[in-house]
Amino acid sequence: MHSLAQEIQGFSKNRLKKQCTHVTTVTGRKLLERRSNGGEVEQVEELEEGSGCGFVEDKSLDLQIGVIRPFLLLASQDAVHDIDTLQRYKVSHVLNVAYGVINLFPDQLVYKTLQILDLPETDITSYLGECSTFIDQAREQNGVVLVHCNAGVSRSSSIVIGYLMMREGLSFDEAYSQVKLARPSMHPNPGFYQQLQSYKPWITEQNYGAQAQGPKISRDP
Repeated sequence: MHSLAQEIQGFSKNRLKKQCTHVTTVTGRKLLERRSNGGEVEQVEELEEGSGCGFVEDKSLDLQIGVIRPFLLLASQDAVHDIDTLQRYKVSHVLNVAYGVINLFPDQLVYKTLQILDLPETDITSYLGECSTFIDQAREQNGVVLVHCNAGVSRSSSIVIGYLMMREGLSFDEAYSQVKLARPSMHPNPGFYQQLQSYKPWITEQNYGAQAQGPKISRDP
């Protein structure tokens, strides 16, 4: 079990390899932080669209749903906040791996929330066992799980790729291609990409299986 506080405490500034850091705020603003050798922030610039973020920001609502499997969907926070979209795809469970995104329909859907930081240094694979257990429980109940983060680009897509590798035995390339086909805008950050490339799901599965059966599904208050 991980917490945001533990994630932040375990993050060391000494591990930063660049003096310029790209930052995405909770509201979606793209910033560039310039740091001194001592790690102090010297300057913060707001980036224009297309200025090295890897994609052109779309200001309109992103309601596109990536259908990975009949029981497994991938999307952004926009889709998970649109009740018509949720009902159209018969969503019953939501796996929220965003930071700062609330769950709007706790009386209608089953939620699981893990506030994961979208940093290359975050150990994304350490969350896969817990996330996969939630997806499996929903599937056993004949439910449909929608996995989302803020933009539906990095964290959520990495979780879904890891799930396919862990549960279906797909290689990284196979899982990546299938998720990319379903949601073309997906793009794990470089750290997540490298972690998943070297991910050994059978080892993780053995370690996770030796622990408790995993958290029960519960509705967020």
